Amino acid sequence: MSGSEGHTDGTVGKALDVLESVAEFGRPVRFSELLTNSRWPKATLYRLIQTLSSQGMLAHDKDRNTYSLGVRLIRLAHGAWKQASLAPIAQPFVDDLSEKLGETVHLAQLDNGQVLYVDKRNARAPISMFSDAGKVGPGYCTGVGKAMLAFLPEPELTEALAKQAYYRHTEATLTTPEALRAELCNIRETGISYDREEHEEKIICIAAPILSLDDRPLGAISVTTSLLRHSLDDLSAFETDLKQTAAKIATEAQPWAFPMQNNQNYPSTRSQ
Repeated sequence: MSGSEGHTDGTVGKALDVLESVAEFGRPVRFSELLTNSRWPKATLYRLIQTLSSQGMLAHDKDRNTYSLGVRLIRLAHGAWKQASLAPIAQPFVDDLSEKLGETVHLAQLDNGQVLYVDKRNARAPISMFSDAGKVGPGYCTGVGKAMLAFLPEPELTEALAKQAYYRHTEATLTTPEALRAELCNIRETGISYDREEHEEKIICIAAPILSLDDRPLGAISVTTSLLRHSLDDLSAFETDLKQTAAKIATEAQPWAFPMQNNQNYPSTRSQ
């Protein structure tokens, strides 16, 4: 794992690193597995794990000798979801859009230049794809990511673009800041963003930003499908309903004391 050895958040930063490492496995994990991926010495990692376990942030299965995310952390995450997530406000509108269109609907927020999926409704005939509520995805090659990036003011946009990996996931992926900026200009004019198989082959989407009164991105919503069911041209049929839903969520969200995620410049304890 690559990490900044100059990270200065002390014990708290190290503990967050461990929690993220456990979460990334997506299953109960052994100490030896965590140690393999850790930038901390064995004694430091063991001490952090013991502290996190005693505080209920990690759960230790003594029979299997594995660690998983703890109940206390889950309670905190649920509280954060209610207070800092757009999902509770948007839920009825996401439900209505999903019911009307029958396709996969994503709700996302911008987190340190990347996409945090905060809610999802599967299509009536579900299709396999990367995204899921709670997952973090790239900003530069997803419909919701580009929809939010397009409405960031400078210099926040420059900072966010510098955090993108520009990895070529498919032949359609935009792999330079210049190409991405050109597309973001068009998105600002149309209010609509597309994923043209840029993140996953055969997966396409149309997305719209959810904007504050001063046109800052609160989040984004998308309708996602597969080329096995629809063409890129077919996506335009979803535009009106998508924009109307985004506008309804934005109106409902205005009184909400929203913690503007794109203003947060906290360092990630994990490598990008």
